[in-house]
Amino acid sequence: MDAWIYDAVRTARGKARPDGGLAGLKPQELVAGLVDGLEARGGDPRAAEALVLGCVGQVGAQGGNIALVSKLHSGVRDEAYAFTINNYCVSGLTAIGHAAARVAMGDVDRALAGGVEMMSRTPFMADAADYYTDASLPKRARYIPVALSADRLAEAEGISREAMDAVALTSQVRALEAEATPALVRSRITVGGLVGEECLRPQMTAQSLAAMPPAFASLARSYADALDGPIDHRHTVAHAPPVCDGAGLALLGGRPGGGQQPRARILAYAEAGGDPQAGLLAGFTAMDRVLAKARLDLGDMDRIEFMEAFAVTIAKFLRDRPVDPAKLNVGGGHLAKGHPMGATGAILLSSLLDALDACDGRLGLVAASAAGGIGAAVVVERLA
Repeated sequence: MDAWIYDAVRTARGKARPDGGLAGLKPQELVAGLVDGLEARGGDPRAAEALVLGCVGQVGAQGGNIALVSKLHSGVRDEAYAFTINNYCVSGLTAIGHAAARVAMGDVDRALAGGVEMMSRTPFMADAADYYTDASLPKRARYIPVALSADRLAEAEGISREAMDAVALTSQVRALEAEATPALVRSRITVGGLVGEECLRPQMTAQSLAAMPPAFASLARSYADALDGPIDHRHTVAHAPPVCDGAGLALLGGRPGGGQQPRARILAYAEAGGDPQAGLLAGFTAMDRVLAKARLDLGDMDRIEFMEAFAVTIAKFLRDRPVDPAKLNVGGGHLAKGHPMGATGAILLSSLLDALDACDGRLGLVAASAAGGIGAAVVVERLA
C-alpha cells in the first residue's frame, strides 16, 4: 500500500466524569492539541488536504460533523475536506484506513486521520438510536450491548474467570510500568494538563480481582428478548475497559521526498464484518485478512496492539493464536487505560509505533473489534 505514517500521536485518557482530567475541554480542543503536537514534532499538519475523524457519539458536543468543527478550530487550511465516521469502536482505525486509501490513490498527498471521543460529555448510546431497542428487527439482527456479547462469548468459548483475571491484571501491571518508560509514551501529547493515564487502578491485585462479582446480569434483563436464553455472566467491571475521554491523530502521506521523514509504512489494511450475535469475533477476521494481504503471519510481528475490547477477547487471542505474550500490548491495554470509543484505533496505532521504536522492531499489527460484528486491522512496517 503506497501510504506512509509520518507521525501518530495521542492524548492520555481521562476519566469520563465531570471532574475527569479532560472533561473541561471540548472534543475539538483535544484534536487541536494533537495538531499542535504534530507541528511541534516537525510535521506540517495544517497543510493537510483532508481531516477524517472517527467518533461514535455524534450528538451534542460531538455533533455537527466534529471533524469539520475540529478542522475549523485547529486552523487546518480551508481547502481541506473534513468528515466524521461512525463505525462503532473501530471508527478511529477506519478513519485511518480510509485516509490511507485516498493517499494511495493519489487523491491527496497529506491527510490527518484518527478519532475523538469524550464520554464525559456524550455518554454511551447518547444518540438514542432506534436500533438499540427496535423489536421489529429479526432476532439475529437485534442490538446486543457489547458487555453481553462478551459474556456470551466467554461462555461459548469456555474462557474461564481465572483466564480473564490474569489478562486484566497483566494489562494493569504493564500500563503502570509504561508510565515509567519514556519510550512507550513518547508520542503521547499533554493536552489540557493531563499528563498520564487517569483510569489506571494501581491497587488491583489477583486477590481483589477474584473477589469481584459479575457486573452485567442486570443489563441482560433489558435485552432478554434479543438474547438466546440465559447467560453465564463472567465479566466484572475490571474485565471491561473504563469509559473515558481521549483522542488520537495520525499524519499520513505519500511517498517520502524531502522534509519530514515518515515513521512507518502501511503494508496492508482490512475491515471485516461478522455475526452480529458474536460481534467481538470480527476483529479476529480482520486480523487474518490483513495478515494475508501483507503475506505475513503473527510470528513475523515484532509488536502487536490487540484491542482489549473485554477480557474475553484478549484471553481467547492468547489461547488460540500462536502469539508471543511478550510482544503483545507491551504498554498495557484498554482494560487498564480505558476505551474512548471512536478514538481507540488511532490511539492503538500511536501506541504501536512507540512500542516498535522502543524495541527497534520492524513489523507491527493493530487489530480491533466492535459490537454488531465489526472489525478492522492494519499492518505497518517501521522505518529505521
